[in-house]
Amino acid sequence: MRYLTRPLLVRFLGLSSRCVSVGLSQTKTLMLSPKQLSLRQSFSTRAGLVTAVDVVKYWQKVFETNGIPEAQESSEYIVSFVLGAKTLQSLNSKILCAPLTAVQQERIRQLSTKRLQRMPVQYVLGEWDFQDLTLKMRPPVFIPRPETEDLVSLVVEEGSQKCEEKNSGLLYPAAAPHPVILEIGCGSGAIALSLLCKLPQSRVIAVDKEKAAVDLTRENAQRLQLQDRIHILHHDVSSSSAKQLLPWGPVDFIVSNPPYVFYEDMAFLAPEIFRYEDLNALDGGDDGMKVIRTILALAPSLLKDSGSVFLEVDPRHPEMVENWLQTHPNWLLTLCAIHKDFCGKPRFLHIQKQSR
Repeated sequence: MRYLTRPLLVRFLGLSSRCVSVGLSQTKTLMLSPKQLSLRQSFSTRAGLVTAVDVVKYWQKVFETNGIPEAQESSEYIVSFVLGAKTLQSLNSKILCAPLTAVQQERIRQLSTKRLQRMPVQYVLGEWDFQDLTLKMRPPVFIPRPETEDLVSLVVEEGSQKCEEKNSGLLYPAAAPHPVILEIGCGSGAIALSLLCKLPQSRVIAVDKEKAAVDLTRENAQRLQLQDRIHILHHDVSSSSAKQLLPWGPVDFIVSNPPYVFYEDMAFLAPEIFRYEDLNALDGGDDGMKVIRTILALAPSLLKDSGSVFLEVDPRHPEMVENWLQTHPNWLLTLCAIHKDFCGKPRFLHIQKQSR
């Protein structure tokens, strides 16, 4: 894992704008100070004598001059990636002080140029860590945010609790349950694949309406050798019947980090998001509830009795969702828990289907 603190991850490149608002700024023209130009010329004439520490400092200055967010972290990630490490801190002093080859310097320059264009560092590197997994990343597939790791933890906790309840009072504990999980909007596969790892007996149906997301989830599943326990569907749930989503019958859990940004807030997304990511993965319509309502309407037909829906939402949504469920009592869905994210905002909903 990349060892950034959560507050730093919240700020990092504007990728957690759901947690904090990030203004849209204009692109700045690449500017190099005389000192930076001198340093660049020095690098080109001293090929082989430049160290990782030198290059990190150089590109940090270039990023700062051009208004790139988290300039130091961006530079460190790129340099450590080229050196085959996750973070600069994981490299020993001998490697950090050793001369870089011309090839390494050129690769760092290429990646740093992409970052100067406000490309998210996840896309620049082509990979990122989520939970304990390293996943391939490429635009425009939605980049998993750090707060979504808590959504996975909530599902794992509920799955473990149900197992304990099943074995409560038994002299000989039953075999581990085999929960079936449906993820709606799988993106890179971060949630689905993390759940497969955390719940070894589980099976997951992963659905996304974007082919690029389906293809990336499939690629990540194969790289992690989890393809045998996941069924990946290219479907738009707004036009899918429940039957299409149930290759293994009713599910124990529905989990989703759906598009939930209010349409009026879309204009304030960071440039990293606005230019490179699939905005359909964020735009939840006028009230951010467009896809959430679709999921809730499908849930009664998809869930087993006492099955659960876990959603990541905007902090304004818990009350809206509760009111919506109360106007549809025939769905037999109850909002039973609201969980906060690491910013202290209500972010995750646990909705349960009542037994008939």
